[in-house]
Amino acid sequence: MTTTIKLVNPHIEYPSADGEPLAETYTHLYAILTTLEVIKQYLAGRQATVLANQFLYYAQGFPKLRVAPDVMVIFDVPPGGRDSYKVWEEGQVPQVVFEMTSQGTQQQDQEQKKNLYEQLGILEYWLFDPKGEWIPEKLRGYRLEGETYQLIKDGICQPLALRVIVEGELLGFYRLDTGDKLLIPTELSAQLQQERQRAEQERQRAEQERQRAEQERQRAEQECQRAEQERQRAERLAEYLRSQGIDPDSLS
Repeated sequence: MTTTIKLVNPHIEYPSADGEPLAETYTHLYAILTTLEVIKQYLAGRQATVLANQFLYYAQGFPKLRVAPDVMVIFDVPPGGRDSYKVWEEGQVPQVVFEMTSQGTQQQDQEQKKNLYEQLGILEYWLFDPKGEWIPEKLRGYRLEGETYQLIKDGICQPLALRVIVEGELLGFYRLDTGDKLLIPTELSAQLQQERQRAEQERQRAEQERQRAEQERQRAEQECQRAEQERQRAERLAEYLRSQGIDPDSLS
């Protein structure tokens, strides 16, 4: 019996774009970008990457078999961006996927993508409906148990060790170990501005203290000078009295 090995065509192209818009609305786009940046900052320095709306190719030799998750997190791979993500090259499937869903993408997100992510073994799949068009609670997560997704009831993203909650039209992420919130870019900017203001206030207070200390030093020096002048005047007076045959000590 002869076994035939079919080689993959090395000239197959895997496009990084399809000309479609990044998101359906500005609200969805902002939710995607803030989620991307927050998780990127959180995972900085770790062997992981976070990608947004890049093609995920999951079958070598079949460039049409692809999906573009809004945000996907992959562990145990070199950090940094990619134009597209090929599972067979990286050796890892995403562990977490976030989709910013809407009424128009509901069927695809709830059926096709959910089934695909389940088959690929993606550990958690989160659907965020920022406008509340079809998910009343806006956020719905699924965790892979065995080979099927089960609804996440505790709001915890286990692979990221984060609690995920709805904050208006954005997702809020909180560390499980400290309870601290992961700040979005605008919050980070505001925090940085506050820290700069506090640093400037501290600098001004330190400068005021330095100036007060300098004034005290100058006053003390002036007092010393006045005391020395008084001593010299007293010494001259005593010398004059002695020259007149008067003992200055007898006058005291």
